[in-house]
Amino acid sequence: MSAHTPPMPPFRDPRLPFAKRIDDLLSRLTLEEKTAFLHQFAPAVERLGVAAFRTGQEALHGVAWMGAATVFPQSVGLGATWNPELVRRVGDAVSKEVRAMRAKDDRVGLNVWAPTVNLLRHPLWGRNEEGYSEDPKLTSAIATAYTHGLRGDHPTYWRTAPVLKHWLAHNNETDRSTASSSVRPRVLHEYDLRAFRDTVGAGAVAGVMPAYNLVNGRPNHVSPYLAEHLRTWTEEDLLVCSDAGAPSNLVDSEHYFDTHEEATAASLVAGVDSFTDHGTDSSQMIGRLRGALERGLLTEADLDTAVRRQLSVRFRLGEFDPQYDPHDATGEFDTPAHRALAQEAAEQAIVLLKNDGMLPLAPDIRIAVVGVLADECKLDWYSGTLLHRSTPLEGLYERFGADRVEFAEGVDRVRLKTSAGAFLHVPVAEGAADKVRGAEGALDPALLAGRTDLPALTTDATGTELALVDWGEGVLTLRAPDGRYLSVADDGRVRASADQPGGWVVQETFRLEPHGNGHLLKHLGTGRHVCVSTDGVKVADEDPEVFELVVAERGEEAVARAAAAADVVVVVAGNDPHINGRETEDRTTLRLPGQQERLLRAARAANPATVLALVSAYPYAVDPAGLPAVLWTAHGGQAAGTALARVLAGDVSPAGRLPQTWYADDADLPGLLDYDVIGARQTYLYFEGTPLFPFGHGLSYASFAYGDLSARVEGGAVRVSFSVTNTGDVTADEVAQLYTRAVGASVPRPRRELLDHRRITLAPGATAELDFDVPVTVFGFWDVAQDRWRVEPGAYELLAGASSEDVRLRTVVTLDGEPTLPRAVVANGLAAAGFDEQSGIEIVDLTKVSGDAVTPAGTEAGELVYRACDFGRGISEVTVEVAGQGTVELSLDGGPALAVLSPATPASGPYDYVSLGAPVVAAGVHDVHLRLRGPLRLAHVGFSG
Repeated sequence: MSAHTPPMPPFRDPRLPFAKRIDDLLSRLTLEEKTAFLHQFAPAVERLGVAAFRTGQEALHGVAWMGAATVFPQSVGLGATWNPELVRRVGDAVSKEVRAMRAKDDRVGLNVWAPTVNLLRHPLWGRNEEGYSEDPKLTSAIATAYTHGLRGDHPTYWRTAPVLKHWLAHNNETDRSTASSSVRPRVLHEYDLRAFRDTVGAGAVAGVMPAYNLVNGRPNHVSPYLAEHLRTWTEEDLLVCSDAGAPSNLVDSEHYFDTHEEATAASLVAGVDSFTDHGTDSSQMIGRLRGALERGLLTEADLDTAVRRQLSVRFRLGEFDPQYDPHDATGEFDTPAHRALAQEAAEQAIVLLKNDGMLPLAPDIRIAVVGVLADECKLDWYSGTLLHRSTPLEGLYERFGADRVEFAEGVDRVRLKTSAGAFLHVPVAEGAADKVRGAEGALDPALLAGRTDLPALTTDATGTELALVDWGEGVLTLRAPDGRYLSVADDGRVRASADQPGGWVVQETFRLEPHGNGHLLKHLGTGRHVCVSTDGVKVADEDPEVFELVVAERGEEAVARAAAAADVVVVVAGNDPHINGRETEDRTTLRLPGQQERLLRAARAANPATVLALVSAYPYAVDPAGLPAVLWTAHGGQAAGTALARVLAGDVSPAGRLPQTWYADDADLPGLLDYDVIGARQTYLYFEGTPLFPFGHGLSYASFAYGDLSARVEGGAVRVSFSVTNTGDVTADEVAQLYTRAVGASVPRPRRELLDHRRITLAPGATAELDFDVPVTVFGFWDVAQDRWRVEPGAYELLAGASSEDVRLRTVVTLDGEPTLPRAVVANGLAAAGFDEQSGIEIVDLTKVSGDAVTPAGTEAGELVYRACDFGRGISEVTVEVAGQGTVELSLDGGPALAVLSPATPASGPYDYVSLGAPVVAAGVHDVHLRLRGPLRLAHVGFSG
């Protein structure tokens, strides 16, 4: 006899559609099991044979945090390629490495948190490196390509499940968990939502991650936009994963809710499905969810909705069908193809900003490569550990020969002398193994501790010469002769122990603070000063040592010597991605650090044939005058140095293009927290000044001619074609760009707006005919008067060329559309946030659940303008819905105040609105001006009579 085989439960039956299988599994889970599923680390349900699952595997430009992996260029560098097909292949390679690494380490997750589609609105944002572009069209094109690569091309099963970061309007690290982005409706729809919408709509996105910040006064983790917009763009079940610690922030830092139970319930109801909080310890979140259920703030049906979305992702990943999963055990890791792709991506990301004929370099030239980044291959917070490494110096050695390349790092060589006359000394670490931070992999690298197995610094009569680099604003690193950076571990001892600066809190940065006739040495990671005691060198709150900085050699001296002996100088300058501009820290200036500016000046003074190669996560304001050539690349991953050398040598013609505007001066920038790209004239879309280098800019070793532009309106689309011919003498890529401008628009519209682009490869003399089909709807704008998209009838200029400013061809098409109508204010009134123009106003939350109101920024005065309001045959009264205290003044067409309304008594809370009325006589069409004074919220204005 044989034992009876129990029937297969429906959730295990691959013949059934996923929806029915999910229903079945959900029905078998207990309330406790479903509650536990809502934490990032969902436990196994052994009685059902369901495995544990975690959301979140960082994979912005390679698999991160889990040890060695192929490292591709930073995201902003991938954006600079303007090549969606290349980026799709990068995503494909990354997802295959995820699968390969998971086969060996089940800590590697398949729910990947990538890409970042936040628009690069402001170049001082610390996380500029994570985004693709300031333009929503380019961002969505690159992000869509990356997500398709991450997903794989099987119609049913996904190789990985991409989650887009960070929803929404998130471009500041300063006060990032408490600051509110004031986003007017036009900016919301035309700019911030657009990159998410187009990427989600392309069908390869599994979810999104809300950002830490607030939008219009309401935290993103309780945003109504998740339901109102995000979930309407796709039929897929999207998994919304909170950012790390953000659920607790709703109470602890934002004080938006009084209790964690209320905050957790509000997040879940708004659409957050997985809570990333308290690391691997799920007990806190489970306790909050239980408390919310007990208080009636949540129902089991609310939990079911969230668990269903998680299960949908898990089924798509093939978890329940391993025998049918085409991606199971099929990963590829560090293959020759991946290495070649990393080099190709690094080459395509390089942007030639200026070239007066200096490049490409002749093969027999003598080169001096100088600068603090000349022999570096820097990683960022979201990088994997390098398997292969190529610095600019190594790339030039390989390409031109070590005998033709001279190197000067340009660091200051210093010793630190104590008040007792001794010097800081780095003891020899006998038999100490080299360790690379994060090489072993960590679910949370923020928890990695510094090394304590190496001897702490001491003092002696001669001391150790240290390499000092000032990364700007007085932030220093000090490196020992063996290449290790001075660092501080948990025991407070100062050691030469770090392979690179890094970590969530960087422990390798210091500042010299003038003190008497010397300096205190402040350790920035702990905020303590370095002191010297009988038991060694450490940081402490008391008895700081006063040091004399003894300089053996300035970096400029070494640079000048190397430059003078060479035919050409390559100055490699830029940033360390862990210092002065990173997650948690915005930049304060566009300028290069002062030490690097001095090195550049020294090189130019010694040798006018100086090429500047900027390697950075963001734009700089540099003066290109007097420099025969300037290039920029983001930190280019494992093949960065080889790629740069090949471009300098002319093996590859550069064809990267700037994905964001490079401004000439800090004075050109709006405030970091000013998210009104229209009113503040931000990005290439609205900026009216002269940029240092415009959006889309990039030069080539070839030249290209554009011709034969034609455009016609046909079948709901504008069909545009033009030709591009390589008129140079080398094979090269060109990035042909198509822009539009609304002629005679009734509202402010972009100066230029990217419609499409194409990166093409042309041999000398070859011509490509390019065709673009642009939907007429793309020419629309968000009409605040009608609260919807509208295409305005009239003329639209089409511009084809090599950048947003290098326009080669122009034509005009006339589009039909809906005519501009005045606001029907008698019937509809005015939604306060639906203004046309504002000054001194910020948008805030109408209630904690939904809706917008407006208030004066900083509780001072602010003004709102609503254009073309139609009062018909006449009105006799105005009403306003307000909360708080202050006044609302109404005028028409900029004339005198016709009504002043003010609550008789202050409201008890910010959401306690009252309706106030006053007589006003008006007829016909007028511009309504409202002036708000005091800490008052305005929700709506009505007209009657």
